[in-house]
Amino acid sequence: MSDTAKGDSSTPDHEESTRHYYESSDVDAFYDAVWGGEDIHVGVYADAQEAIADASHRTVEHAADQVSDLLGSDATVLDLGSGYGGSARALAERFGCRVVALDLSEAHNRRHRAANARRGLDGLIEVVTGSLNHLPYEAGRFDVVWSLEVLCHVADRDGALGEAVRVLRPGGALVFSDIMADEKAPAQALRPALSRLGVQSLATPSFYRQSLSRLGLPADFEDRTPDLATHYARLEEEMRRRTPELRGTISPAYLDDLLANLPLWTDITRRRLLRWGLFHARRTTTPSRP
Repeated sequence: MSDTAKGDSSTPDHEESTRHYYESSDVDAFYDAVWGGEDIHVGVYADAQEAIADASHRTVEHAADQVSDLLGSDATVLDLGSGYGGSARALAERFGCRVVALDLSEAHNRRHRAANARRGLDGLIEVVTGSLNHLPYEAGRFDVVWSLEVLCHVADRDGALGEAVRVLRPGGALVFSDIMADEKAPAQALRPALSRLGVQSLATPSFYRQSLSRLGLPADFEDRTPDLATHYARLEEEMRRRTPELRGTISPAYLDDLLANLPLWTDITRRRLLRWGLFHARRTTTPSRP
């Protein structure tokens, strides 16, 4: 699989496609019913039958553990691709830190703000609509830059990483996870599964390590690929078990597409054509652009 940092379309078009996908009422209904509607991430599983929502929240807690020494009431986190806001709320509640949560979708952001207000967290979390490739912040502003399974949707991944490092203070940490291609995975084997998300290609672990190295942030990578296989097996199981119920909340066309597409993900994850895990890097030098 190519390590390309850029997709086949321009960044604005790619972002519009991503926004359109995630603002679909069908996608919201799927994430609410099957994923839990809070932490929309690949899960870290305690066992193969664990609830998806519980495993997904464990991913947030596990990522937070990697940077817990930097977090407290005086710290500020930038959450890139914040979605429904599960990570932002978890970090604010656990550490009392401030979180700036940036997402492409204003529809997601309205939902995020409403949930923050209900939980009494709107004073700690600022929700912003924007692009990972053009962060509206000065250099060195944030103690932690955080992102969970978002870069796979970004066309210019090198550029997004460069922006993330630019706004990170010296001594700060970048922590992110992503769904990636195995280094030897043929592109044609992945395309049928990726098509539902509008993703043209995936990065590989070596691409991220090399890109971060060029930016002056050698990174540790915790490979948790077995959890990815468990996760998609659980999604497929839940979809099939709950199909009669979901036909009342998800359109027939989208539901049928999910039922056809999820087995493709289950297959390629079991064949280890995809990789998943957590990157963690500390900024000790002035970043350079790739």
